[in-house]
Amino acid sequence: MKIDWAALGSVFGVSLMVTVGLVALFTLGIMGLSRRERVQAQGGSAALAVTGAYACFAACAAAVAYGISLIVA
Repeated sequence: MKIDWAALGSVFGVSLMVTVGLVALFTLGIMGLSRRERVQAQGGSAALAVTGAYACFAACAAAVAYGISLIVA
C-alpha cells in the first residue's frame, strides 16, 4: 500500500480552510444578533444586522447540507 501524501495534505488543507470559514461565518451571524440586541436596547432598528445574521446562518446551513450530500452520494 502506498500513501499519496500530497493528496492527503491537500484534503487536510481544504478541510481546515472550510472549517475555519464556517466558524467565521457563524461568528458573524452571532455578532449580528448581538448587535440587534444592543440597538434595540437603545431604541433603534437593526434590520440590516438581522438580515446579515440570517444570511450567515443560511450560508452555514447550506454548506453543511452540501457536505452531507457529498458524504451520502
